[in-house]
Amino acid sequence: MKKIYLLAFALGAFTFSANAQIIDDDMEGYSTGPVHEDHWSSWSGAAGPEDLIITTDQAFSGSQSGYIGDDGVQDAVLMLGNQTSGQYTLSWYMYVPGGKTGYYNIQEDEDTGASGGIWGINVHFNMDGLAPGTGYVVDDQNPANIVATFTYPENFWFQITHEIDLDTDTVVMSIDGTEIYNGDFYSGGNLGGVDFFSIDANNQYYLDDVFFDTATAGVEDFAAGSFSVYPNPVKDVLNISTKTAVDNVTVYDVLGKVVLTQTPGVISPKVDMSGLASGAYMVQVTIGNATKTVKVLK
Repeated sequence: MKKIYLLAFALGAFTFSANAQIIDDDMEGYSTGPVHEDHWSSWSGAAGPEDLIITTDQAFSGSQSGYIGDDGVQDAVLMLGNQTSGQYTLSWYMYVPGGKTGYYNIQEDEDTGASGGIWGINVHFNMDGLAPGTGYVVDDQNPANIVATFTYPENFWFQITHEIDLDTDTVVMSIDGTEIYNGDFYSGGNLGGVDFFSIDANNQYYLDDVFFDTATAGVEDFAAGSFSVYPNPVKDVLNISTKTAVDNVTVYDVLGKVVLTQTPGVISPKVDMSGLASGAYMVQVTIGNATKTVKVLK
């Protein structure tokens, strides 16, 4: 199911900082073919051949994904709300067939026409004679400046994650949990959107389970390896693994309604979700002044 949660949605059920929106899009709620709605737009801003294509050819979850092909025309934009401060998590699953290329860049303004297309980082997959399954990250202010190279699994779905700090204009990027770049974001402290472009005649890749959220937790309480939830999907009891006592756990349904809340006050609490119906939920965990929100399926 396609899901988007907006600030103050459902009469204030959600309260997040920096006017951010949460996007949690598994591509299942769209009809197959071009998509130009909600948080999906295009470089020109108009519906047409630039749009992301919803297909059933590949999928990480469900039966559908978004496709960027080899026509050199597709130029889909994931709109992120023109953020100017704060910390965010941006991730998606990606599938690049063997020998094919791929590309995306971060835009400072989601309206590319108004901004003239101001890039932050650019990310290339299997381009410019690199070994298959190799990519690189480029500083767009100096396109010759390759700031990182990385490997990725061809013909397999992999998750690419960006932990973005607009206050310091930095980003930590990882593939399947392995850090591939930690440094300048080159965005000028602005986060408008992601441009998924058909960069050449060999371009082909798929996108699924796109996620964007505030990430105010950027502290030790939620550092890599110190926080996790399992099992996911959950049947009855959700385990929250932490190194610090959890102050509050709030579970929201897809409409932003609070369906469960507790104040455990202990390290690694358990949350009984047996009374909830099957579906997708957002579980918000609070430790001190830090929060982290994760998607949990039941």
